Amino acid sequence: MGMIIFSVLAFLLAIGILVAVHEWGHYIAARFAGVKVLRFSIGFGRPIWMKKSGPDQTEYCLSSIPLGGYVKLLDEREGEVPEQDLHRAFNKQPVRHRVGILVAGPVMNFIFAIFAYWLMFVLGVPGLKPIVGEVEPQSVASNAGIEYKDRIIGVGEHVVATWEGAVLAIIDTMLDNKRIRMELIADTGREKTVYLDVEGRIRELTEPGKLFGGLGFTPWSPAIDPVMGDISPGGAAEAADLRTGDRVIAADGVAFTDWVEWVQFVQAHPNETVELTIEREGNAEQLPLSIGQFQQEDGSIIGRIGAGAQIPEGFYEQYSGDQRYGPWDAVSVATERTWSMSVLTVRMVGRMITGEVSVKNISGPINIAQYAGYSASVGLASFLNFLAVVSLSLGILNLLPIPILDGGQVVYQVCEFIKGRPLSNRAQLIGQQLGIVFLVLVMSFAFYNDLTRVFS
Repeated sequence: MGMIIFSVLAFLLAIGILVAVHEWGHYIAARFAGVKVLRFSIGFGRPIWMKKSGPDQTEYCLSSIPLGGYVKLLDEREGEVPEQDLHRAFNKQPVRHRVGILVAGPVMNFIFAIFAYWLMFVLGVPGLKPIVGEVEPQSVASNAGIEYKDRIIGVGEHVVATWEGAVLAIIDTMLDNKRIRMELIADTGREKTVYLDVEGRIRELTEPGKLFGGLGFTPWSPAIDPVMGDISPGGAAEAADLRTGDRVIAADGVAFTDWVEWVQFVQAHPNETVELTIEREGNAEQLPLSIGQFQQEDGSIIGRIGAGAQIPEGFYEQYSGDQRYGPWDAVSVATERTWSMSVLTVRMVGRMITGEVSVKNISGPINIAQYAGYSASVGLASFLNFLAVVSLSLGILNLLPIPILDGGQVVYQVCEFIKGRPLSNRAQLIGQQLGIVFLVLVMSFAFYNDLTRVFS
């Protein structure tokens, strides 16, 4: 229960930040263009807090439904406008000003993503070097010549240093190629180039949680003693009074010699209470541990307690692929990451429309909330990465030419510019209705994916 509450709070915090950023873009652009702002609201529905401020007495609100927000501008189409304020109405502005106001929201999402990535890289991005673990016989990886403990240093045109970078590079490369070129360094130090044949399998491999299984290998994990490191707030480990430095000896009579064995045991026993034997300050103690649960991308439920391993000295120097930059260098790295993730997102959306990429990648609020809580529990850098990815997704989504979204409104303005007069009210109404139907279908499918993951 504690983790559920933590996930909900992390989700609301994330949505609040991203909505505020998006709407502030519209707000500041409208103010700059001289348009009168009537209301700036975080959330929809009835306001639960309101303050009027400024010469225009703009209403700043927190509303009861915290799943979005809006900026209400003075507009003749939404009510009578006093003659003295006509020049400040949105619909009276030049087309270029209206387009600028509309795109300012998504633009702020991209700018925020750059900031989030910048701060993440300044703090340091944790990650393990992409070293291959077990390789399944007769699999795509095995047939290509990938072997145990090969380290991936390049995928296609990408140089990679961590598993996160390797996964993103694999997905990006296979969207346009029937074969994935990989540059590897074997455990013996020999460099080699291999080609993974993925022709006809892109849809399968892009299903959540199917990439490694489909390619036929797993990430390698070094042996680490089963000693508790960081304890996440609100998790099962904290509830059981487990502490940093506790060594896990056994659970329900099953003994553990390394951290991986302990993790595998936890994952195999979601929602179960086990009798834990630990060593604390040289003394053996017994503790009851109620293992929590976590839903993976493929919908399967695994056990989770909210704890990390205590990392031995020298581990990071040998196995870490952490990325950390100075404040100035991080600007270019963050900008490049924002661009590459934006391009990858657009390509994935395009391939989902054509049916080449699995639509199971569409997530709704349930799945997003789970990952918000998980990323927040892991650490600030992970949460910043989550915020950046979702901010980019919101920016791209809002630029789609769907009438109810910013991109659709931009299309209306461009049509007006070309025709020399606004589209008819009927045409705009039909567009709005089609846009609503489209969004309802997409959200319904996202909820379906979420519920399928929960109940499968």
